[in-house]
Amino acid sequence: SFTIDQLHIGLSASSNHVITDEKIRLFADVSGDCNPIHLDTEFAEKTRFGKRIAHGMLVSSFISALFAMKLPGQGCIYLSQSLFFKKPVYINDTVVATVEVITVDIPRKRVQFKTYCTVNNEMVIDGEAEIYIPD
Repeated sequence: SFTIDQLHIGLSASSNHVITDEKIRLFADVSGDCNPIHLDTEFAEKTRFGKRIAHGMLVSSFISALFAMKLPGQGCIYLSQSLFFKKPVYINDTVVATVEVITVDIPRKRVQFKTYCTVNNEMVIDGEAEIYIPD
């Protein structure tokens, strides 16, 4: 875990995640989002995507995990997150989630991050987050 005075603009962390049928089904069960675009192959084949896609919130949850486990690490508090879903994510895609410090406000103990996810170096989710760093 990082203290706020250890954080600086440009500091980043990333993680890789393979999207599987099992992860999609578990996320649907936990979240209650059982949209057939995620779960039903026959339904999904008739959509503009041509096949099942992962939940956007499943993919974006990898950003949350980065904050909690890598940067800034355990104990941080997620205050806000903007998300722009740019492209679909499919089963067997490898998602690279990245968070990067863009501002540090030491007196307020708040840090702004650029957040994004890519598949094959193409942006699938873009956004920004604000994190509170407790003592």
